[in-house]
Amino acid sequence: MNTNETTKGSLAGTLSKALVWRGVLAIAIGAISVIWPNVTVGALVILFAVYAFIAAGLDAARAFSGDRGGYVVGHLLLSVLSLAAGVIALIWPGPTAVVLTLIVGWWALFTGLVEIAMVFTSGRRAGERAWLILAGLVSVAFAAALFIRPDLGALSLATIFGLYSIFYGVSTLVVAREGRQLQRTTRRVAGAVA
Repeated sequence: MNTNETTKGSLAGTLSKALVWRGVLAIAIGAISVIWPNVTVGALVILFAVYAFIAAGLDAARAFSGDRGGYVVGHLLLSVLSLAAGVIALIWPGPTAVVLTLIVGWWALFTGLVEIAMVFTSGRRAGERAWLILAGLVSVAFAAALFIRPDLGALSLATIFGLYSIFYGVSTLVVAREGRQLQRTTRRVAGAVA
């Protein structure tokens, strides 16, 4: 194997680990939100902002490690959207449940639309495309539910956000597994050719 192939293999492993950590983080935050829905609006703002900042950092890392234009642009856009959502949440730390609901709703809507658009970038396996479409549609549905009933209280928002985060975390873990399987297949094929 040459140096370029070794670098790509280690990069794929790093990306897979980043996806696993992002998925685990989303599931943990979701579980906390569902188990203790009496989280105050201030704590939920901070929790959401931290999650959005971590998601922004992980998407930025994925963008700068990609070599295809659509892949890079898609992950940079996700990073900017998550960063903006986190900053907006922290600039107004005492928003009402309605304002927080709308911030989370817009974030989920744009994230879902970008995920659906990323399906059309080249180099994605069918399983990864299916999970991106499903995750994108769930994000859009979550946003629609929040826009239809913005008067939901902080307890309801915590539960809805928790369920959304758990689903998003599970779908991210599935995409990470798909990436690892692709990496193993690539190594086997490269070994058979060499």
